[in-house]
Amino acid sequence: MKVFVTGASGWIGSALVPELIAAGHHVVGLARSDASAAKVTAMGAEVLRGDTDDLELLRAAAADSDGVVNLAFKHDFDDFVSAGRDEARTVETLAAALEGSGKPLVVASGTPAVAGRVATENDEPAPVGPGAIRAGGPRTARDYATRGVRSSVVRLPRSVHGEGDAHGFISRMIAGACEKGVSGYVGDGAQRWPAVHVLDAAHLFRLALESAPAGSVLHAVGDEGVLTADITAAIGTRLGMPTASVTAEDFGFLGMVLSFDQPASSTITRELLGWEPVQPGLIADIEAGHYFD
Repeated sequence: MKVFVTGASGWIGSALVPELIAAGHHVVGLARSDASAAKVTAMGAEVLRGDTDDLELLRAAAADSDGVVNLAFKHDFDDFVSAGRDEARTVETLAAALEGSGKPLVVASGTPAVAGRVATENDEPAPVGPGAIRAGGPRTARDYATRGVRSSVVRLPRSVHGEGDAHGFISRMIAGACEKGVSGYVGDGAQRWPAVHVLDAAHLFRLALESAPAGSVLHAVGDEGVLTADITAAIGTRLGMPTASVTAEDFGFLGMVLSFDQPASSTITRELLGWEPVQPGLIADIEAGHYFD
């Protein structure tokens, strides 16, 4: 299968591209810089120079492929709302190019926060909260499932961890701890975060591309809900500093995310595709020291 991947040089893309190539697929990776192009080439993929603002380029690349995976997202912590709108526009462009073809389109999203219980694949994102920011693209993808596109949505938890992660929420928590001298959690630290290892997430994206039914919503969740107090305790231990309750405002956007209790399950996904996470969990990964080199 010739697979067009946006965000191919990013955190998840860097795990997905080798996963796809090892499974026999030919990957075309979108790259907007020389550094990204070199990274895509080094992984064994074909490079397409450009970015997600070039809608004609996206349309042509999607039409020329046997399937598409959209991982691109502008991780601007100061303007996530605009990033979400841009992502929705990208998905609309890709989906329209595949309309009526029966080809797969897999798009990334976030697991929702559901008050008082563990979120499942059947839950929709709340109007506010972490999952709402990326709701537009997945909604568009699922709409095209009735228009001849085998579209699916892979929802990612708050922490997609692994060796080499330098820009995710855990890295930002560590940076905040180093800055303030305390590894902080919001409130009583009883908020639960779902998590997944990046290699397990990449495997699920491949399974979705190859066999997910049209309109599927999938959860790439390994750890259903790790207490934020336990996360900060593991960070504090590695840094040799105390843990303490802090206000959400102390962490800006990250503080808002930390304040939500947002556990999520992947039971439906496992039963549907036979996906089983096999990599270390979040706490084990923090304790391994990958984030502190």
